[in-house]
Amino acid sequence: MNSKDQEGLILDHRPESIRKRLALAPKRQNISDAVLGGIDGCITTFAVVSGSVGAGFPSSVAIILGFANLFADGFSMAVSNYESSKAEQEFIESVRKSEARHIEQIPEGEREEIRQIFKAKGFDGDLLERIVNTITADKKVWLDVMLMEEHGLSKTTSNPLMSAGVTFAAFISVGVIPLMPYLVSTLNMNQQFTVSAVLAGIMFFVIGMLKSLAVAKPLITSGLRTLFTGGAAAAVAYFTAHFMREIFNISTG
Repeated sequence: MNSKDQEGLILDHRPESIRKRLALAPKRQNISDAVLGGIDGCITTFAVVSGSVGAGFPSSVAIILGFANLFADGFSMAVSNYESSKAEQEFIESVRKSEARHIEQIPEGEREEIRQIFKAKGFDGDLLERIVNTITADKKVWLDVMLMEEHGLSKTTSNPLMSAGVTFAAFISVGVIPLMPYLVSTLNMNQQFTVSAVLAGIMFFVIGMLKSLAVAKPLITSGLRTLFTGGAAAAVAYFTAHFMREIFNISTG
């Protein structure tokens, strides 16, 4: 770590900086939604392209199937992400209501849960009792602690509409890239597939690199891992289509 980074860390951990940072409401990041949508979009469309080529279909079929799958799968994935995020929100809210009801009905039992949670962390005696009294003096804090410590749930959840929107946008914007060469009529089918494969490979690698920036992982390693994953999916689609064509003796001439 260089001196500039060290100086920045020191500034970020001064009491006033920490106080301001903790006063802000925690924000749920949508990086995973964008990465998942982008990777899945690129894999979906390039797998369709690869399968069409493997089956010996003309370029027009690859375009039709590619765009049909692009929008259908993108919409399906966005809806699935919305429902998943919504279900997570509803589950956390149900647990919160249950804990609030327990606090109202059996407060001493809930205080004992707080006591045992922090006793397991190494606190005891008067200090433990002060912690219990401080936490249970504020119902909101009490509920937040119970959600996190007893149930392992975060009080920060994703916005279902935002998650769905980010997923759909990433899916479409990245997934359309492997289809672009098939819209260029001056290229023959082999050239279209070659350009599509290169573009898909670039997108897989770039997405992997962008993901690594968000999670502080090695750029090249993450890029290659994503490239391998996407390439493997495309290879499966290509050879499956080619194999089925031979099995059923399908002629595309």
